[in-house]
Amino acid sequence: MAGDSRVLMDHNMEIGVTPAQVKKLPKHLRDAQISTERTHLISDPAKKPRQRYVQKDGKCNVHHGNVQETYRYLSDLFTTLVDLRWRLSLFIFTLVYVVNWLFFGFLWWLIALIRGDLVHADEEGWTPCVENLNSFVSAFLFSIETETTIGYGYRVITEKCPEGIILLLVQAILGSIVNAMMVGCMFVKISQPKNRAETLMFSHKAVISVRDNKMCLMFRVGDLRNSHIVEASIRAKLIRSQQTKEGEFIPLNQTDINIGFDTGDDRLFLVSPLIISHEINEKSPFWEMTLAQMEKEEFEIVVILEGMVEATGMTCQARSSYLDTEVLWGYRFTPVLSLEKGFYEVDYNNFHEIYETNTPTCSAKELAAKLREGPLLPQLSLLSPEPKMHTFDTLDSMSERDPLSPEEEKEERDSGGDRGETNGSAAALEDLPLADGLPD
Repeated sequence: MAGDSRVLMDHNMEIGVTPAQVKKLPKHLRDAQISTERTHLISDPAKKPRQRYVQKDGKCNVHHGNVQETYRYLSDLFTTLVDLRWRLSLFIFTLVYVVNWLFFGFLWWLIALIRGDLVHADEEGWTPCVENLNSFVSAFLFSIETETTIGYGYRVITEKCPEGIILLLVQAILGSIVNAMMVGCMFVKISQPKNRAETLMFSHKAVISVRDNKMCLMFRVGDLRNSHIVEASIRAKLIRSQQTKEGEFIPLNQTDINIGFDTGDDRLFLVSPLIISHEINEKSPFWEMTLAQMEKEEFEIVVILEGMVEATGMTCQARSSYLDTEVLWGYRFTPVLSLEKGFYEVDYNNFHEIYETNTPTCSAKELAAKLREGPLLPQLSLLSPEPKMHTFDTLDSMSERDPLSPEEEKEERDSGGDRGETNGSAAALEDLPLADGLPD
């Protein structure tokens, strides 16, 4: 096996593979890695930090300026109130109720003033519009009691005041409308699923490595809660400025990154952390990018996870992004799922952990061309024969079969000789020295 490892290293040097240096590796892979210093990262300390389009916590780093048609915000007043910050929402909530109470309190005081109730309230035989309303403060308190239906029983309206009865109806109707709007705004704001996205996790880094002889871009997502996201789906966008053939410059152009839309892999059953993979094929924007080219590129990958909250049924969206300096070439994610006694356990300490792996530095297009010409590592087929599976019934039938007749024993010896020749040929192939590099 030591000789095989040296041959593998020679192959890596020939095709530009980045051998792996173990950082934090699963136990079953720890002995199979080659420790060198040739693994490259896309992160370049000399590269200037660029401005994010979407923050790691999902907030969009875009501000709208010079908006002339501000009346459009008032045309959708409910959404405008819901989108306000909490301190402004609480201030407007309190202000609307106080202004409403003051307005109707002023009308009650005005009716009492016009009728003369403030002057003749203490005279015997005088029937006021509202009993025990003798100042603006008492009118304000009566307005609060009317709209909130408290009804202390000290200030009451009399039947000799038709204008007061009409005002009472108007305040009851308008008060119900104000209650519906303000309480509705607060309820929607409280029940917004934005905080649900706080328990949806994205890995700090994205990685590029080979999966099933195909170059793949991968990142990991997870859900910390036991109440799952229903109908979860994920999509990704490449944000990169580009210039057209006609010379038009398009800042922050958005390009779709296929992470399983055509195969249904974008629909997630997010019970445990999942590794989301984008196969870099002919339709991928990374198809012709090598490691050296990607180090010079400036881009951002925005990932969007959507689904319904199981407890409320409301749609939830979680976002994150990866800059070009946060995409690591030649790495894989450390497994986090383990089988315990009677259940599966997720170790979130390893959620963001990655380890280095052998990865070609060429582009996915060049890798696909090499694979069409011949296998990437042909010796692996000799070193790892395909195991044969047997059932207990087959083994029992083999042990309990009848003795062979003389003719059958002769045929068995003849076939055994053939098998011996075959095994000898395979052993001779294993003794041959492996190729120093890939076929051209």
